[in-house]
Amino acid sequence: MIVRSRSRDSVRGLTLIELLVAMAVGLIVVAAAVSALTVARRGFTTVDAASQLRDNGRFAADMIQRIGVQTGYRDVFFAATLRQATATDPAPSIMGFDNAKVNLTNPLTTSTTRPGTEAGTGSDVLILRYQSAQAHTMVAGSTDADKTMIDCAGNAQATVADINTAAARDTLLASIFSVGLSQGEPSLLCTYYDTATSSWLSSPIVQGVENFQVLYGVDGVTAGTAPAANAPSPNVPNAYLRADQITVTGNSAATNANWRRVRSVRIGMVLRSAKGAAQDSQSQTFYPFGPTKSSANGALGSAFASNNDVGTVFQPTPDGRLRQTLTFTIHLRNDQGL
Repeated sequence: MIVRSRSRDSVRGLTLIELLVAMAVGLIVVAAAVSALTVARRGFTTVDAASQLRDNGRFAADMIQRIGVQTGYRDVFFAATLRQATATDPAPSIMGFDNAKVNLTNPLTTSTTRPGTEAGTGSDVLILRYQSAQAHTMVAGSTDADKTMIDCAGNAQATVADINTAAARDTLLASIFSVGLSQGEPSLLCTYYDTATSSWLSSPIVQGVENFQVLYGVDGVTAGTAPAANAPSPNVPNAYLRADQITVTGNSAATNANWRRVRSVRIGMVLRSAKGAAQDSQSQTFYPFGPTKSSANGALGSAFASNNDVGTVFQPTPDGRLRQTLTFTIHLRNDQGL
């Protein structure tokens, strides 16, 4: 007699069809999980990139505004005394170059043409100058600085020129903002004079700035011409001009006079993220000076956009990056005169 085990009779395997169905269901579940993870990951990347853009924009704006309010500042000794009529015409405290990049050989008076294929094409150069103050104004011969004035790299001047010397009145610090390449990425650069090496150096402040536009709010200035003799100076800008419109060709004195009538600076930037942060790659148009209209019937962004000002209408190649515009105005609080 054959004895069969009950446990052996109860064990049975899967058929091929059942196995295939189970595998198909498993694959569907895995695909759904991977898809959900991918969407979540892309969403996280986009949110993180957008947050980084906002942080970069805030830092850039804070830095430029911090230096901007220093522009034109002079030690109380020079602010309270008149310049001699026979003195030479000093360089203005604010100036810049349109559609250019910094020339490290002599960045205060010259600029370098930017190739049309280089990142940052159309970006401008902004030069801001100011003076350090003495720490001990009542001590004869003191040259210690109070270190309240810094350049765009955060450096504070340790000493100032002796106020008893003729050159002391026009001894100024300079901070220069522009766009250049850093590690292959267009970045907002700070150019400053390094006393240790006695040379001009550029260092990146914010990476991903591919467009930097500057307009100057002036009063009593007509593009390309010198201000009228004894023109009133209400200290309120009545026009915003490019750097090349403030320049009077062949007349440095008139050009300097125009620059001294700058009362505010309008900054426009376009910042970009790393590749792959955007959810799509659609073509977009950006207006660094904001989306305002020049009239009720004007096109969006036409208030400060001009075909004569390269970069004020910015159309980057779709590349899967997030982009953000940043626009702000700095009102200069120090007298820009002599």
